[in-house]
Formats: sequence, C-alpha cells, structure tokens
Amino acid sequence: MSEERTRAHVFVTGRVQGVYYRANTRDTADEHGVDGWVRNLDDGRVEAVFEGPEDAVAAMVEWCHEGSPAANVEDVAVEYEEPRGEEGFRIRR
Repeated sequence: MSEERTRAHVFVTGRVQGVYYRANTRDTADEHGVDGWVRNLDDGRVEAVFEGPEDAVAAMVEWCHEGSPAANVEDVAVEYEEPRGEEGFRIRR
C-alpha cells in the first residue's frame, strides 16, 4: 500500500440524494482508512473530499461511480489537490 498521501475533491451527479449515499460513503471511507468528508449540495449533487494513501483514495473515487445500492450515478468529476491534513471522515451538513 502506497503511503504517499493525496486528496481527491469529488462531485457526484445523478440520483445520489435520499439514497443513503453519504452514509455509505462514510462507511466505505472508514473501511479504506480514508479521511475527509461528504455532503449534499443544493443542486442535487454530492460533494466529497477523500484524503489518504493514493491507492485508498483511488479506491474511493472508483467506489463513487457505483455508490450506495439505491443510487443511480450519472457522472463523477474529480479534482486532485494537495492534502490539507483531514482527520477522520464525517458527513457535513
């Protein structure tokens, strides 16, 4: 497992609100040992930040393409950034 930390800022489009997308994202991030946060946006998208080892962050970005079982993901936009020292993973309001 790569120890080089990276940060992915993700915007997920589709039927991703009201389908436990955020809770499933948090649980999956915890399983992968990824720090960051996830929140719903007013425009119907979900925004998330994943920070951690490169391979774990890549796994989270890949997971976003499927998401929770009830989700219907149409698009995932990703921007890679410098890590900012996120600790833990939380659902933001």
